[in-house]
Amino acid sequence: MRMLQASRRTINRGPAFIRLLARLTRVDAPPPPSLSDRLSQWLDWSQALALSGALDGKPSAEALDVSGEVGVAQDECARVRVAQVQAVIDAMACVGDPRQANVGVEDVADYTVFSQRYLTRQRAMQSATGDLRGRLRELLAGQSVDMARLASVDAAMELALSPREQALLAVVPDLLENHFENLRQASLVDAQATTTGGTWQNVFRKDMQSVLLAELDVRFQPVEALLAALRTR
Repeated sequence: MRMLQASRRTINRGPAFIRLLARLTRVDAPPPPSLSDRLSQWLDWSQALALSGALDGKPSAEALDVSGEVGVAQDECARVRVAQVQAVIDAMACVGDPRQANVGVEDVADYTVFSQRYLTRQRAMQSATGDLRGRLRELLAGQSVDMARLASVDAAMELALSPREQALLAVVPDLLENHFENLRQASLVDAQATTTGGTWQNVFRKDMQSVLLAELDVRFQPVEALLAALRTR
């Protein structure tokens, strides 16, 4: 079936999130550049100075016994992640579904509703992971001088790279629109596809859900790194 061919898998290099986007949008993912090369392109001189200061500085840190707080923070991170996963699943289960209240057949073929739902989930994920990241840095800062330095470096990195990260991730809904249109057009010439209920819409909802969950993994990477540092105390 042409509709299935429209979402055919291709092999690409790079993180799972990038590979998934490349498969759905039929764009070959280039080999990822080295971290040093990418940072040199993303950081301006003031951001580079701030990062250098965090790396070379000698932050004061009074050693505190926060083992209980670390456990609470770890549980909170797990709870937030589960909640975000469920929110994605719930959002994608109903978006653009004509069986839901106030959703007409014309809305099923309108990408706007999907794009808005994706952006809503992005904002929620950004807020949730940002709050967790700040809380974990507070805990790190009370561990030792080295841990306090790590917290300062992470804060400097977030301040410098977050705007670039958000700008890049904001493009994802636009990329997925091509996949949406490819599936929709394929269904029009596929005699076995339905026009109202949705075989191709269901395929797209599942694909968009997969992309959102992969993006959630990316957004949680700094959180997991800070948690790992706390566990090594």
